[in-house]
Amino acid sequence: MNMYNVYTLFDVTPEKGVGAYVYDHEGTEYLDFYGGHAVISVGHSHPSYVAAIQDQIAKIGFYSNSVINPLQQALADRLASVSGMRGYDLFLINSGAEANDNALKLASFYKGRKKILALHNGFHGRTSAAINVTHTGQKHQAPINHGVEVTYCDHDDIQTILEEINTSQYAGIIIEAIQGVGGLDMISDGYLPMIKKACDATDTILIMDEVQCGYGRSGHFFAFQSADIRPDIISMAKGMGNGFPIGGILINADKMPAVKSQLGTTYGGNHLACRAASAVLDIIQEEKLIENARQIGGYLKESLSQLPHVVRIKGRGLMMGLELDQEVGDIRKKLVYDYKLFTGSSSDKRVLRLLPPLNITTDHADIFLDKITAVLHQI
Repeated sequence: MNMYNVYTLFDVTPEKGVGAYVYDHEGTEYLDFYGGHAVISVGHSHPSYVAAIQDQIAKIGFYSNSVINPLQQALADRLASVSGMRGYDLFLINSGAEANDNALKLASFYKGRKKILALHNGFHGRTSAAINVTHTGQKHQAPINHGVEVTYCDHDDIQTILEEINTSQYAGIIIEAIQGVGGLDMISDGYLPMIKKACDATDTILIMDEVQCGYGRSGHFFAFQSADIRPDIISMAKGMGNGFPIGGILINADKMPAVKSQLGTTYGGNHLACRAASAVLDIIQEEKLIENARQIGGYLKESLSQLPHVVRIKGRGLMMGLELDQEVGDIRKKLVYDYKLFTGSSSDKRVLRLLPPLNITTDHADIFLDKITAVLHQI
């Protein structure tokens, strides 16, 4: 039986990960400045994380949501404390696409509307509703997926965004505070309060997609928190489990109280996932990783801006896009094969995407800077 291959693969076979490094089957060391699409939030094989999973799997790894699982409430309490987002209900699932699908579903339930407002270059997943509102995923939409009516706006065209919301025809608007796959563009902090006000006035649900930019990566727990708003729904996933599959949505409990059978899941919120996610939150708080993301991100931004071929630095914290004056495909290959450094790409082929673990140090940053500087000087 062959694999159903859908990705172009680098010829690297990681077998071990420790901190900010991964090691292939021959023991070659690679500095990981991509974290498997921003999934590795607290570093590979963090001792506290490993101990928590080992302890839990020795007890019980899974049972269905037909029984009481105290670990779910423990995770919800821990998340409220670390993120500061109290007054929300937590619904747990398995991935970012699932999170956004369920967020869109709830938005449609709220007032019975069908249309969604989304942004150009957004990416929200590959499941049915999520791929519908994914502007960068048009080519991935099968005929069966064309069931959601979507209007797209530019992230910096606040006038059009507000005009569309004020028609009162949309179930919701979905926004990444910092776009990931789309190329690290950010919606202005000043625009988000205006959008929230318009949404409240028209009963439009504001969904903030924090699947990639959340969990401390931006230098805030959620990237939208730099704008001081309270979205109606917040989706999250990648950094939640440090590699263990888990996703979730936070739902404004006052605005959208729970209704039985609206949502459901088999694997979501299982014992092992909850324990992994709680361990991640403990590490983020104990090691002050949100502050670290701000500090190291600032250091990298200042240093990278001085390099040749760099047009600008996009993003915030440790979610960074290095926009060059040429496409980055060959540069990424050289970084992997010649300099043993993992980086990422985006739909903007000139942007090198940087998503390292949140616990990298200035030493890691300096090693990265030495490698990227050497490559850029060779162009």
